[in-house]
Amino acid sequence: MKEISTKEVQQALEQGQAINLVDVREVDEVESGHIPGIIHIPLGLLEFRMHELNKSESYVMVCRSGGRSGSATQFLESRGFNVSNMVGGMLAWDGEVK
Repeated sequence: MKEISTKEVQQALEQGQAINLVDVREVDEVESGHIPGIIHIPLGLLEFRMHELNKSESYVMVCRSGGRSGSATQFLESRGFNVSNMVGGMLAWDGEVK
């Protein structure tokens, strides 16, 4: 499983790079603070909504601490998606929060 640090994600966003961030937390968690521009697909719905993602693009999976996003990364990777897990999740995030 590919991993990316919160610092790497933050630096890429600050440099204006387009990153597809998929937040797999629950609705209330996302409403309490998320990285601007995320795609929100709760982990429990990922299997039913993965058709919304494009296999020709890459995605960074986000959750609170990195556990659920790790599961999501493995799930999507096994189905041919190019995905990375953001290690440490929102607990380790120092960047902008909306």
